[in-house]
Amino acid sequence: MQFVLEGILAGLGLAILLGPIFITLTQTSIEKGLKAGMTVGTGIWISDLTIILFSFLFVQTLNTIITADGFKLYLGTIGGAVLMLFGIGSFFSKIDLERKKTKHSVKNYMGFFLKGFIVNTVNPFSFIFWIGIISTYVIGRKCTTNQAILFLTSIFATIIITDCIKVIIAKMLRAKLKEKQIKIFSRIAGVGLFSFGLFLIYQVI
Repeated sequence: MQFVLEGILAGLGLAILLGPIFITLTQTSIEKGLKAGMTVGTGIWISDLTIILFSFLFVQTLNTIITADGFKLYLGTIGGAVLMLFGIGSFFSKIDLERKKTKHSVKNYMGFFLKGFIVNTVNPFSFIFWIGIISTYVIGRKCTTNQAILFLTSIFATIIITDCIKVIIAKMLRAKLKEKQIKIFSRIAGVGLFSFGLFLIYQVI
């Protein structure tokens, strides 16, 4: 039970951070709706799961990679540039007047999924968080395989649940907001993503 509770606390700590992932998730939900937001969330969760699996299997190798100056420089620069591009796209994106009647195609949903996956994957904090958790908590405390699975599953489940809550709240706000307000939110989200990207590049150069 201890590992479950500690996992939930770690997941809640990550969930309250206001970063590019939070902006991407809520912005898509407000602009495009519940299903689109959940699809972005699925991309984020698959990205997290991929990082968890690789970190768990190759933690020593990955730990060496992320602590190297080259990793921070290249991933930070690429990640920052991607976030800035998403920010520019969000700032200049057009909001559909008939957004409530819009039906998204499979191609649209693939785009939403990739958006969530890419934003999470190019964010160096995602690697640092999961590798840090696994190297210091799981390996450092010499957890058994079952204990590690309980702990990591609790974190991951907490992230999924809190992300779903964010999407639902954003969906509720979407129904109350006028188009002009959504446009303003989209511009603010674009500036936020661009700023995060710029800050990320500044941190590594």
